[in-house]
Amino acid sequence: MEIDAHSLHAGASIEIPKIDRNELGRALHESKRARLQQCRQTVDFSHLAQPAGPPDLPPMNRRFHPVTLLEATEGSPTLASLAARARDASERLRAVEDLIPPEMRSALKAGPAEGNVWCVLVTGSAAAAKLRQLAPSLQSRLKARGWDVETIRIKVQSRR
Repeated sequence: MEIDAHSLHAGASIEIPKIDRNELGRALHESKRARLQQCRQTVDFSHLAQPAGPPDLPPMNRRFHPVTLLEATEGSPTLASLAARARDASERLRAVEDLIPPEMRSALKAGPAEGNVWCVLVTGSAAAAKLRQLAPSLQSRLKARGWDVETIRIKVQSRR
C-alpha cells in the first residue's frame, strides 16, 4: 500500500501492517551478519600477525625459551640497576658483618644506600639499640673499604 500526500487529510485512516517481532529480529540479525562478513572481506588484518618492531629482534614469546634471572636482569637496564644496588647493599653488610655479634646477625638486613646514607633494616628494638652503639665502628670500616658513608640509618621492622 502506497501513501501519497493527496490521500492524507484530516480524519483519513491509514492501515499499518502487523510485523512479527521474531521475523524482524531475524532480519536485523541477518543484516548485521551480512555487513560484518562484508567488512571482513574488505579489511586486511594480515599486518597484525607480523611481529612488531624491527625484523632482527627475537619474538617476544618466551614460552619455549626460558630465561634465568641473571639473563633477565642483564637484559633490562632498570633491573640491572636494581640488581647492582642490591649487590652493593649486600656487600656493605658483608664488610661489617664481623663487627656485629653473631647472635644479632640474623636480625639484620641490608637496606638501600642513597648518596652517603646507608640504611640497615633491623628486626626488633633491642638489636637496633645495639646497632646504634656499633654505628661509629661500622662507618669507619665502610670508609676503610672504599664506601663514603656519613650516616647509617637504622630502620626497625616489625616481625611478621
